[in-house]
Parts: sequence; structure tokens; C-alpha cells
Amino acid sequence: MKKANIETFFARLQAADPEPKGELNYSNTYTLLVAVVLSAQATDVGVNKATKALFEAVDNPADMVALGEAKLKQHVRTIGLFNTKAKNVIALSRRLLDEYGGEVPETREELETLPGVGRKTANVVCNIAFGQPTIAVDTHLFRLGNRTGLAPGKTPLEVEKKFVKRIPKTYLLHAHHWLILHGRYVCKARKPDCPTCLVNDVCSYKAKTTV
Repeated sequence: MKKANIETFFARLQAADPEPKGELNYSNTYTLLVAVVLSAQATDVGVNKATKALFEAVDNPADMVALGEAKLKQHVRTIGLFNTKAKNVIALSRRLLDEYGGEVPETREELETLPGVGRKTANVVCNIAFGQPTIAVDTHLFRLGNRTGLAPGKTPLEVEKKFVKRIPKTYLLHAHHWLILHGRYVCKARKPDCPTCLVNDVCSYKAKTTV
């Protein structure tokens, strides 16, 4: 995608939704981290259902450790891979207490040392909680990067680096939210809704749908 088209692409998304928000529910940075860890290979809707009662009872690492793995599993059992995720949430909560005074660290490098936290999760937390202009490449962003011509690449990291390089700095803070929402509701995997797309004319996708 040409530079001028990239500017147009994000200017239109910004005009339509100036302050985009993620769809995971959370009450503070810690519950955001937990929600994002739980959301891997799961839907935000499913995670929100599972965490509603959990986050009413627990909103800090000390209370999570006190809750324990068995009770946590009961809360999140409807989420895919819940056994592993519950184990990781308890382990990362202990690490936060032991090494960070119960606070969530603000750098991607530190976040990635926590159990169950990969680069994508760390990027989401850095962006939403700490206002850092990071791009978290999930399946939606990977698809959009390649399909639109915005950031073609063979791996999530390659796509992420191209996004960061090519997206104008003015739009970088909110870019990953715009792209996730666009991928979730318009530029869908099986059949993109090209006729209603705000950026149809600047997108490089050759097989655009007409109905």
C-alpha cells in the first residue's frame, strides 16, 4: 500500500472512531493483564463472561494467589486451555508479588518474562495500560497486514515491524484497536464486507467482495 493510501486508511478509521477501545473488561492494570492472558485462543466475549464474577472477587495479585489455582479454574473453566492459563495466572501473580511489589511492569521485555505472557500479550498491556504505541499482531492484524497490503509478512513479528514502520506516528497509539475492530467486524476472515468498508478504495486486496 502506498504511503498516501496508508494516511487515508487511518485518517478514515480515526474519523469514524476517534477513541477506539478494546472489548475485554477489566478494572485496573492487573486485571487487564489477566484478561489478556486468558484471551489467547479465546473470544473476548467468552473471557468477559468468565471474568465477571472473578474480577468482582479478585483485582490484585495477592488476592489471586490467596484464591488459589483450583478455585481460579472453576471461574475460568469455560475458556479454552483453562488449566494451563489458570496455572500461569497464579504463577505470574506470585512473580509480581515477589519481584515487582505487586505492580505490573511497564516494559514489554519485563512483561514477557512473566508466565503465560508472550509478545502479543505484552504489547496489548503496554498499549492499553501504559499508552505505548505498540502493535499487537493477532490473527486479525496478521490477516489485515497481508490482505490490505499495509504490512505484508510471513510471521507475526515481521508484520508487527512493518506496521510500526509504515503507520504514521499520529495514528500509532490507536492503530491496533482500529485494526482489530476492522478485522473483527468488517474485514472478516472468510468473507470480508468490502461493500461497507470505509477504506475499500485504498486497500490492495484484489478479490474484493461485491455483495
